[in-house]
Amino acid sequence: MIKIKDGIYFSSSYDDMDIHMIYKFIKESYWGKRRTFEEQKTALENTMNFGLFYKEKQIAFARVMTDKVFFAYLLDVFVIDKERGKGYSKVLLNQILNFSELKGIHKWMLATKDAHNLYEKFGFELIKSPKMLMEKMNDTANEIYT
Repeated sequence: MIKIKDGIYFSSSYDDMDIHMIYKFIKESYWGKRRTFEEQKTALENTMNFGLFYKEKQIAFARVMTDKVFFAYLLDVFVIDKERGKGYSKVLLNQILNFSELKGIHKWMLATKDAHNLYEKFGFELIKSPKMLMEKMNDTANEIYT
């Protein structure tokens, strides 16, 4: 863990992540309410995970799917409810976007319904050419993402 400031630590180690807390939070979110614990665990095992901790308790989380050169997709970003409004989302994003293995990424993407202002502070913007993007979803995904 890397000390950020008094009592606040950053980690990119899967072993530090509180997967039960992460699952519980995401299960109650608009984007993850239909995920099973096993799906969430598998997703974490196959992506880069990042967390903020107050002392030893996890207070924020995000993960990144990436090839570590051209593309990175930021997802499952959250700060636990009682720690919101303290700037922790900005601290977490700053740590991720400056993380040594991710510094040279050519293109970052994410999806959000309600945090545009936060991400714009880090240079994210609405897609300029949405007609260039396509998606393919199976029946289960259609239930989850529509």
